[in-house]
Amino acid sequence: MPHRFLLLSASMGAGHDAVAHELAHRLRARGHPAVVRDILGMLPAGSGRVLRTGYRGTVRHAPKLYGAVYASFLATAAAPGPRPSSAPLAALAERPLLRAVAEWRPDVVVPTFHLSAQVTGRLRARGALEVPAAVVVVDFAVHRGWLHPGNDLHLCVTEAAAAQVRSALGGPARNTGPVVPARFFRPRDSDGRWRALLDRHVAAAAQHTRPLSTERPAVLMSTGAWGVGTRLMETARHLADHGCVPVLLCGNDTRLRHRATRHPGLLPLGWVTDLPGLMAATHVLLDNAAGQTAAQALAAGLPVVGHRPLPGHAEAGVRAMAQAGLSRYAAGAAEPAHSAHELAFPGPARARLAAAARAAFHGDPVDELLGLAGRADTADSRTA
Repeated sequence: MPHRFLLLSASMGAGHDAVAHELAHRLRARGHPAVVRDILGMLPAGSGRVLRTGYRGTVRHAPKLYGAVYASFLATAAAPGPRPSSAPLAALAERPLLRAVAEWRPDVVVPTFHLSAQVTGRLRARGALEVPAAVVVVDFAVHRGWLHPGNDLHLCVTEAAAAQVRSALGGPARNTGPVVPARFFRPRDSDGRWRALLDRHVAAAAQHTRPLSTERPAVLMSTGAWGVGTRLMETARHLADHGCVPVLLCGNDTRLRHRATRHPGLLPLGWVTDLPGLMAATHVLLDNAAGQTAAQALAAGLPVVGHRPLPGHAEAGVRAMAQAGLSRYAAGAAEPAHSAHELAFPGPARARLAAAARAAFHGDPVDELLGLAGRADTADSRTA
């Protein structure tokens, strides 16, 4: 019997939406109807758009301010329990969510964003939401926004994250691994266009960089959908000066891409639709957020080096990812090139990260979601 699912994402960058849509794709492939809704669109009078714009501006122009807010209100180190459930934003989205539930009639609601988890947790705790809610935690480090005891189940990317949730809430939390589309596993630069682009770039930049060699690793620099990072040009110069080929993923930030074109040796790219192919043609990912790009690199077998993480949940995630053995944390301005050279080619360090990355993808959250829907059906039949 098919089950119906409502996935609650948020257009904060692209990562939460990517996970929600991939889960919806997997559910539909198994014959279960699924829709994705943006929780920001459920906030009144355009306040969701204001929230997104404010957050984007803060992480771009005042990242230390966001870091301070995170440390005060979200970091579990400051207060290990759930965030107080009286969050005003969550309250504002309750009625629109209940209308969406009445319209779609899901068997399970699945938040993939922490505000969504607060809304479903509040409603479940009061009995206003009658179907179970399963939170898919996309971060490697779990902050208090993800935690509400009203939710029925938490699905996490690592066992450490699941253990943190169980400790905080006392409820079920399971490690199902990152959610990544199938095209990232065993990726191929099928037509060789990325390799050709890199070769042309290196040849054109030869007058500005060291002579070409077969051991010059191409290093992807991730900045997320919004093109956010700290001292990106300085890092790119360091990589180029130490025999690497920096490739900057600028996301949707056209100004960042234009600015990057003025730096010799740096190849800036806009929004990339064939990211698996690009990952197949490069050697290492330099990451500052431990978001979906990092998870996709794990699937693609591309070593991940965390460097200059953004303050707040990104820094916590980069450190948690390294502590889980899935990446290397490169502290200091002069370090990333050393890690890039060590991890770019076959050797013990690369083999260890590759083995850990393969082991991370041991489960499918969809199995847990379907199990929860089935248990809810059984409970309903017993009370009918």
